Amino acid sequence: MIVNTFPFTPKLNSEPIPETEQTFNWKNCWYPVCFVRDLPKNRPYAFSIYDEPFVLFRNQERQLVCLTDRCPHRAAKLSAGQIIDGKIECLYHGWQFGSNGQCLHIPQLATDATIPANACVKSFQVIERQGMIWLWLGKAEIADEECIPTIPNLYQPGFVHSDKITELPCDIGYVIEHMLDPAHIHITHHGNQGQRKKAQPLQMEIIESSIEGFRGRFRDTKLPNQTWRNLDFVAPTLAHLHFPIPERGWFFGQAFYFFPLGKNRCRILTRSYRNFVTWQVKLTPRWQLHLKQNKIVAEDLSQLLGQQQEVERLGENIREIYSPLPTCDTFAIAYRQWLDQFGAALPFYRGYTTSKGREKVEESQPSSAKIESSFKHTELCSSCHRAYRITKQLKQIFIGIAIALAALAIVTDGSWLQIATVSASVSAVIVAFVAQKLQTDFESY
Repeated sequence: MIVNTFPFTPKLNSEPIPETEQTFNWKNCWYPVCFVRDLPKNRPYAFSIYDEPFVLFRNQERQLVCLTDRCPHRAAKLSAGQIIDGKIECLYHGWQFGSNGQCLHIPQLATDATIPANACVKSFQVIERQGMIWLWLGKAEIADEECIPTIPNLYQPGFVHSDKITELPCDIGYVIEHMLDPAHIHITHHGNQGQRKKAQPLQMEIIESSIEGFRGRFRDTKLPNQTWRNLDFVAPTLAHLHFPIPERGWFFGQAFYFFPLGKNRCRILTRSYRNFVTWQVKLTPRWQLHLKQNKIVAEDLSQLLGQQQEVERLGENIREIYSPLPTCDTFAIAYRQWLDQFGAALPFYRGYTTSKGREKVEESQPSSAKIESSFKHTELCSSCHRAYRITKQLKQIFIGIAIALAALAIVTDGSWLQIATVSASVSAVIVAFVAQKLQTDFESY
């Protein structure tokens, strides 16, 4: 049973917005840091938002702690240190800090001396919801947990879901625009996720919008009476595709949670959920699902990097560069226009007609937009990282077995045992080759 066929509905309205509320406060909102299962158990977890560094860890009671990733002593990275009895210790001089950022130990301080009042680190509110870790950047006393964009259907009977974290060497604006673009799928992902012959004009509508985002819907037009699919943007962290398949009682959703690490760097936490063909998600190892999905991300990334480099090189308004179609680009342009209207307080952005902190890249200078066309996944994902380590070990083991069996085959020249050892050696080589292929795939992502 589907409790809500329109999962998380942002608090939107179509009323005129007062002039004093025209700027989106990017600090007074929740940011998705990572999936709980991907958080390292006994070491600090470093990340950034708009280039501001943070460190995440669990204290002795296994509660989440988030601090500015900067030691007040000499500005070293706390994330380079270690966790000792639930406290984070700076690797530079051994200063230790507790859950609220207070300094609890300084090895260089005399036993009877008082720890300086300024020897502390700023702390931030962080909580778990639906298997994700969320950070509030604003004042803790106004943090509203009800504003976290969770998915009501996620844990309903009959539903399954899969999660994946990816880091992209790309500006977050291009990534969000891309995820609000359903028209690219049958071209960019032909033979993988789409089919070129299915590319067609889309009927696209913005249902309502406000400073908190917008709700949209779209459907195919080649055949009449096609099912509407919903695509929402919930500022600043979520693009959410979700729709029912009424004739079968099915429901599908895909939530893309974003956060901006900094210029030309962002992360996506992808959560796919459905109530049909559930066996595939239940039986397929998480790392295997990710390897397939990584191929799709690689196809996206090649387009995103080319687009970003050219737009940033030109340094003009997007309105002067793009040639949008209402049957293709409605949501992507709506997002850029949302930035125009509400994004003035963001550290950097590029809207449709305005921008902030986006300097033109001069052709005579080295291109700052030239970014490596690779992305982090294996090192961030606990499942893929573990599978990667096991794969490397298996490769080494079976190479050793193959060599030993080959040597045995030489010793047993002319006997029936030689045939058996040669066959076994070849089999070991094949297993080692497969392991090497998997290792290469993991290293590529």
